[in-house]
Amino acid sequence: MKIIRTADYHDMSRKAAELMIDKVRRQPDMTLGLATGSTPKGVYAELIKDHQKNGTSYAKVTTINLDEYIGLPPTDPNSYRHFMNSELFDHLDIQLENTHLPNGAAEDISRECERYERLIKDLVDIDLQVLGIGRNGHIGFNEPGTAFNSRTHVVDLAESTRKANARFFRFIEDVPAQAITMGIASILDSREIILLASGPAKAEAIRQLVNEEPDEQFPASALKLHPNVTIIADEEALSLVRQD
Repeated sequence: MKIIRTADYHDMSRKAAELMIDKVRRQPDMTLGLATGSTPKGVYAELIKDHQKNGTSYAKVTTINLDEYIGLPPTDPNSYRHFMNSELFDHLDIQLENTHLPNGAAEDISRECERYERLIKDLVDIDLQVLGIGRNGHIGFNEPGTAFNSRTHVVDLAESTRKANARFFRFIEDVPAQAITMGIASILDSREIILLASGPAKAEAIRQLVNEEPDEQFPASALKLHPNVTIIADEEALSLVRQD
């Protein structure tokens, strides 16, 4: 597991974006696995800046996201589809039909999980997956206790996750209690993974990820079973990890 140490959030965002831009230029028809939340927003801003200044094209890129809340239609401002459109897709030359998220408003959620997992396979796996990490070690919405061999599934969100995401909603009661998420095995099928972390609130999670053995009670530790993972994190997130 490679670690790239950065000065701060902005430096983390720039370095992650540079890595992604380089790969898109080398492989214009690649499949990108994307994440939502506050951590990757800076990366997306850098991708947009580069697209507008240098013309890096996403016309042939396909994207597939990790997760989506159940019960929110794509037009809801708190849905992850709305987030991705407003924070990234609307500002690139990407074809919207080539951008994929689970449909949290599907009538049959079980079938939607099956459809999404088939879609991942039809894309012949993901070339580069971007991840964040929760304080409890969740990746995607895979909460502690999720089996490492899990595929796309419905998850009951931990109270700590709902509280962490409540800042995006008017009231915590508005935060959905369930979501569709790629499973851990689905994520590990990616050819390459980068995990982003910033700030002191993520320091203990990064310490566990780097120093402890794989354990299903700490979902991110499954990344130790993958041969090509890079952590890009700032000094505060890496404050409990010793520099060799």
